[in-house]
Amino acid sequence: MQQSPPPLVICLGNVVADHVFRVDDVPQPPAKAQARGYKLSIGGMAANAAIAVARLGGRAAFWGRVGDDPNAELLTDGLREEGVDLTGLHVFPGARSPVSAVLVDRFGERAILGFRGEGLGTDPSWLPLAMMREARAFLCDPRWPEGAAAALTAAEAADIPTVLDGERSETRLLLDLVPRVRYAIFSATGLNNYAPGQRIPEALRRAVSEGVTRMAAVTRGEDSTLWLMRGETQPREMKAFRIEARDTTGAGDVFHGAFALGMAEGMAVEDALRLASASGALRARDAATAHRAEVERFIAEYPSG
Repeated sequence: MQQSPPPLVICLGNVVADHVFRVDDVPQPPAKAQARGYKLSIGGMAANAAIAVARLGGRAAFWGRVGDDPNAELLTDGLREEGVDLTGLHVFPGARSPVSAVLVDRFGERAILGFRGEGLGTDPSWLPLAMMREARAFLCDPRWPEGAAAALTAAEAADIPTVLDGERSETRLLLDLVPRVRYAIFSATGLNNYAPGQRIPEALRRAVSEGVTRMAAVTRGEDSTLWLMRGETQPREMKAFRIEARDTTGAGDVFHGAFALGMAEGMAVEDALRLASASGALRARDAATAHRAEVERFIAEYPSG
């Protein structure tokens, strides 16, 4: 019998050329410091999520915007090498692609200086929205809100799970996007942007009370993930996998990509969160996105797993 193809997850939003410098400590100006290591790699929330989907065994498509500068070639070539479909990647002539300088200290924590690009249009009318009928899940970040809003409308019409990477952003953008998604997963800073001054349980309850949102969660690094389903009053907690972090850059992006794939595969929310947590932990431990067999082995062998 012919097997069905892996589920397609569409990831819309940011792709960035990350210039990563490994340092002992992040210096305070005025200062000069020597880097112990350097690499140039693909970054960006939705792009990292798409790569995670592909490495974990799903089919991934990335929808987003780049310029026609040298960084764009690095980004498009790198995504293609990972097997990511780029039908929805638009190159804007004369524009400059997003780029970041990332300083990673000896504890694996990072400081990021980001340039979000220049000359990248905001009009989403060119998006291949008909592809949404083939997808089994859709993920977006808040960096291109016009594109996210258009794609979320198409995804809801196709009745597929939708996931928001609720990273730090303008409050107005999160207030617009959260009611449009079924699963809103915030960073701690992103949740504070969404509901300034509110305690975590109150902020999560607010999120699941709006629009079509069925679950809201907040990732808290090495502490745990708190998540609340619609109809419940108190968040549940998923303990983080304990690892020695080498580089936390992209760990949250991988978390979101893995969760979206779990939804596309029809997993229960708790199982998808476990897959996501393990995938994010391995990204932080190894400074690389793991493949599915490695993640499943890590979960099976983890002491409390």
